[in-house]
Amino acid sequence: MKNKTAPLTSYVPAGASHVRRTGSRYTLRRWSVRHAGLLEKVYNIFAEVFLKLHWLWNLIGYSRVERPIVFAEKAVKGFMFDCRMCGQCTLSETGMSCPMNCPKGLRNGPCGGVRADGNCEIEPDMPCVWVEAWKGSRLMQAGGNIHIVQGPVDFSLRGTSAWLSVTARTAAERDAARQAAKEQEQ
Repeated sequence: MKNKTAPLTSYVPAGASHVRRTGSRYTLRRWSVRHAGLLEKVYNIFAEVFLKLHWLWNLIGYSRVERPIVFAEKAVKGFMFDCRMCGQCTLSETGMSCPMNCPKGLRNGPCGGVRADGNCEIEPDMPCVWVEAWKGSRLMQAGGNIHIVQGPVDFSLRGTSAWLSVTARTAAERDAARQAAKEQEQ
């Protein structure tokens, strides 16, 4: 009797498997979730420093500084969170678990196929991104942010810096608040 799952040839493409990634790739990602509270504090300090450098980003030009910042962001977040560089980072809302790692691309909570052991139905060796997100969010001061409904992914932002985007948006909000306060005083 012939084995129906055996390949027809001895050639097997590199990395070809029903499970795309190995468990070792999840190790650092899971560490990041287990230390979500610490990483939240580090990120808040980092975001404040980046915001204080807003004047410099404006002076140089956000478009000019984008490329080196994307390089650094991709290296750091790729290593720590297996980041996909969607340009719309939600790590602070999802317990330091990147929802872009979900094989189904779900941005708002788990599907109905989470296995009893908490692993993904598509990639059985991978812990469900959203189970991990819930665990991480419980360790964060802003853990309630996991309840914020995320909008759909804007694929035109793929490969751009979420760090610069957040900095520019926060700076604009602060400037608008200052302007409103000045107008109220007059």
